[in-house]
Amino acid sequence: MEQAPADNAAAAAPALNEEGLLDRSHKGEAAPALAFKTPEGTDTTLAAFKGKPVLVNLWATWCAPCKAEMPTLDALALREAGKLTVLTISQDLQGAEAVAPYWRAQGFKALKPYLDPEIGFSMTYAATLPMTILYDAQGRELWRMTGGMDWSGPKAAALIAEAS
Repeated sequence: MEQAPADNAAAAAPALNEEGLLDRSHKGEAAPALAFKTPEGTDTTLAAFKGKPVLVNLWATWCAPCKAEMPTLDALALREAGKLTVLTISQDLQGAEAVAPYWRAQGFKALKPYLDPEIGFSMTYAATLPMTILYDAQGRELWRMTGGMDWSGPKAAALIAEAS
């Protein structure tokens, strides 16, 4: 059986039929003070985004489920603009060298390519990618999801509503 190329969205789509593993055991914990790179290349932390809920998605260009869910995260970011910040933080060790070509090819409308080439988030969370964490407006964790998810579906909407 011939395998489709990794960038073929249709081939990756079945991963969205799977629902990730929801973990609420860290509810109330403060967001870590880890530095990561903005799309412009400056350092920032999650504290810079306090004031409204933040959905942090840890992903990598080599991760098929990560790439499969990215269009639904882009749609979520568009739909929730002004109410929710969606941060996609790459865990690629090659940083912009790996992420920039992928990002240009995808043409996302709302998402921006944040970078964590030191993989501080992956180390802190012992992350299996993709991992998505929802923080409330005060920077406290509500839940984390490990594994691919369709962020445009009703289950995702109910989970995101918990930040209100």
